[in-house]
Amino acid sequence: MSTLLLNASQSASNGVTLPRRAGILRQVATAISTYTTRRATRKSLARLDDYLLRDIGVDPLHARQEVAKPFWLS
Repeated sequence: MSTLLLNASQSASNGVTLPRRAGILRQVATAISTYTTRRATRKSLARLDDYLLRDIGVDPLHARQEVAKPFWLS
């Protein structure tokens, strides 16, 4: 059982230490979360009509441009 556990100073089979892997996984999780939030926000923005967009101070043309962007672009 103890052979399955690696401490932070030991390397995995490909030479990447556990803290580095954890950092990479954290970055991937953060990117996925950002992309998911961005996609949902743009979908919500797309459902608003011009009157509501102007009411919240957003130019309808700018809103359509924002909605047209792919989720990976900010």
